[in-house]
Amino acid sequence: MRHLLLLLFLLSFFLSLPASAQAQSDWHLIFSDEFDQPDGSRPDSTKWQSCPREGATWSRWISNHPDVARIEDGALVCRAIPNPDTSRDRAPMLTGAVETRNHFSFTYGLVEIRLRVESFEGTFPAAWLMPQPPCEGWPYGGEIDIFETIDNQHTAYQTVHSHWTYHLHHGDRPQHGFRRDSIDVTQWHVYSLEWTPEALQYYIDGDYVGTYPRSSDLDALAGGQWPFTHPFYVILNQSVGDGSWAKPAVLTHTYATHFDYVRIFQR
Repeated sequence: MRHLLLLLFLLSFFLSLPASAQAQSDWHLIFSDEFDQPDGSRPDSTKWQSCPREGATWSRWISNHPDVARIEDGALVCRAIPNPDTSRDRAPMLTGAVETRNHFSFTYGLVEIRLRVESFEGTFPAAWLMPQPPCEGWPYGGEIDIFETIDNQHTAYQTVHSHWTYHLHHGDRPQHGFRRDSIDVTQWHVYSLEWTPEALQYYIDGDYVGTYPRSSDLDALAGGQWPFTHPFYVILNQSVGDGSWAKPAVLTHTYATHFDYVRIFQR
């Protein structure tokens, strides 16, 4: 009986380990940031840069303001804050977004991102991958969303975008989006992606969520169903909604998402 109890304890301990620890014999670390720099510092400039402000909902108010992306208590905190000086920048809010573009990109591997969200009406944070230039413009080059949530929902979304899913409206051939309901996104969770030449597989806390496979249909491939054959880079951001999906931002509120680490492995 004592041997059985010991075996059950060891099994439960092993299953509680993150996917990376369980797969140490199969994977080796190629990129990581534990965000352990001093409080108040910017993320490591050899790995990250601020995303550019552009016209999309998520990027429309991106800023280099020191309060929107900084290290706090061993985590990167990305915020959306009321703009303290609209005479210098007319955006009503300033949002934090960082990326590894031109610093680090990869093709195929296991991505693990541990994060938690301060939920509030209008929040729209994400952890995701985009194709490293030079590449085709969006959505032809593809997009891989490892985590999104909105508003006060207890839902985590994991989604694939491409010309096939967006312009040609084949989001169900195969299923391109997955969601985990009844998850407390305000608590720490590890959101993971395993990307191989044949599939994109999603996990949360090591539990399987769904798979987006590469089609064997030559017409689908010609239609852009699988653009995931070239390097992608990482984006972490706290944006706010405009009513098109997430509700419009409460412009007087401060939004935040905490990123504990990013780890990327290859076989």
